[in-house]
Amino acid sequence: MKSLAATAPCPCGRLGAAPGQKGQPLCYGECCGKYLEGHGLNSPFPGDAQSLMRSRYSAFVLEREDYLLATWDVTRRPASIAFDSGVKWLGLEVRSLRTLDESHAEVEFIARQKPAQGPAVRLHERSRFVRSGVHWHYVDGDVL
Repeated sequence: MKSLAATAPCPCGRLGAAPGQKGQPLCYGECCGKYLEGHGLNSPFPGDAQSLMRSRYSAFVLEREDYLLATWDVTRRPASIAFDSGVKWLGLEVRSLRTLDESHAEVEFIARQKPAQGPAVRLHERSRFVRSGVHWHYVDGDVL
């Protein structure tokens, strides 16, 4: 598990929208850190599918298996997650968000990484999310 200062730019790359922050990367503590570090407002999960997807990307960057498993739909959750040593995550691009209904959404994204050996690679995926009660969970995805 890796750590990140609350004032560091968030790995997910989300940009601020408020005056004074517009177009500037949000810091980790204001973005995904509030979920990964257990500081969510009465909830360990983000309130929408795109924010959950972004926080899961940050969790991969920081190797937070506990968060990834907790945000995975119980019907598809693996027993554990093995992280590749030496991987450097290079960035996330959210391509689209499609809300299917109140409890189902899809997020298309590209995540780039550089393995310890070989050239950088892109993971282009359309991920499916389901809301159970007030929490969104990752279900699965199709590699595009």
